[in-house]
Amino acid sequence: MQRRIVVPAVLVVAAVAVAVGLYLFQPWRIFTSSTIIEDIPSAAPSSAIPATPTAVPAPRELAAGWLISHEHVSSGTVKILELPDGSRILRFEGLDTSDGPDLRVWLTDAPVLEGTAGWYLFDDGAYLDLGALKANKGDQNYEIPAATVLADYKSVSIWCARFTVSFAAAELKP
Repeated sequence: MQRRIVVPAVLVVAAVAVAVGLYLFQPWRIFTSSTIIEDIPSAAPSSAIPATPTAVPAPRELAAGWLISHEHVSSGTVKILELPDGSRILRFEGLDTSDGPDLRVWLTDAPVLEGTAGWYLFDDGAYLDLGALKANKGDQNYEIPAATVLADYKSVSIWCARFTVSFAAAELKP
């Protein structure tokens, strides 16, 4: 009699554990990938029909850095650009990292350390969440809010919010 109760109960608990594990770890993401190629935004012309053709000013690079791998092998560059209209963006160029659950783009005040020592630092201090990672490959832009004081941040992390770990990070240098 006890066996008839224990075996189904164990099967139900095992099924729930497998479902929770699949939800949390999303192991199929090891085999998935997405690419996005965004252009650098440009300023709109001041009038619909200009009297003379004018060159659109190029964005000004405020800071840049190279991604280093943390939890996952990653590469690419990160730039903070000031656009001609005064707005600022964080831009990944040549990004190549793994797909994962709940990946975010963070500006942080944390140092960038190589190896496992650097994996968990980025949520210890100040950080600014710029949004979900749009794709794990390609060139992409993230708007930086106008009130942001860039001097408060010295690095960027591709942060896995689900497991509180950095996939990759870059130190930002002027």
